[in-house]
Amino acid sequence: MKVPRKKIHPELKRFIPLVKVLSQTFGRKCEALIHDFSDPQHSIIAIEGNVTGRKIGDGITDFALSVWRRGGYGEKKENIITSYKNKTKDGKILRSSTLFIRDSQNKIVGCFCINYDLTEYLMFNKVIEELCTTVDLDRDESKEGIEHFSSNVDEILKDIIRKAIDEVGKPVSMMQKDDKLIVVKIVDEKGGFLIKGAINQLAAEISVSRYTIYNYLDELKIKNKQK
Repeated sequence: MKVPRKKIHPELKRFIPLVKVLSQTFGRKCEALIHDFSDPQHSIIAIEGNVTGRKIGDGITDFALSVWRRGGYGEKKENIITSYKNKTKDGKILRSSTLFIRDSQNKIVGCFCINYDLTEYLMFNKVIEELCTTVDLDRDESKEGIEHFSSNVDEILKDIIRKAIDEVGKPVSMMQKDDKLIVVKIVDEKGGFLIKGAINQLAAEISVSRYTIYNYLDELKIKNKQK
């Protein structure tokens, strides 16, 4: 395990030894890692195991972005989500757990994640059925209850924007201002604007200027305050 040469937040640093301990304890089917949210594009600062195919320097996931943006998971803003179902691009079924790590000001600064590959157990071993029990995530947090793993945060952003446009249910060419406001609102709620370059990319996708996106965000803030 290598840790990049950058200043690591003390609250994250103390979890680094656990990454290797957990991965080696549970073997080749277990992946443990730490995300540092100070750099979403290159958030993985420590990783052991090769379940999702990621490495140090790869970026944040859509699920982590969404929880970070909301300040915690669910209505209670929880820090710990355990034993939720995940699926990799190559079809592995995972049992995942995430601990969101906060600083002394109670701000989320990163997360500690565990991904355990259940695929072979689910296919061949009914004896360990209890170990393989999974729960789907609340659909408010993830439309499919599945986290999307990628080494490229740009792919995550594209997926967030695509899903926001799909949710409106109209071609961009037919969207009115209110439709585009909804797209901006969804992207914001999913944490899309925490990714560098999101303003320009979304502006291009919905055919407005970057200044229009800023205006939409200001308008949404005013509406939220009025509520």
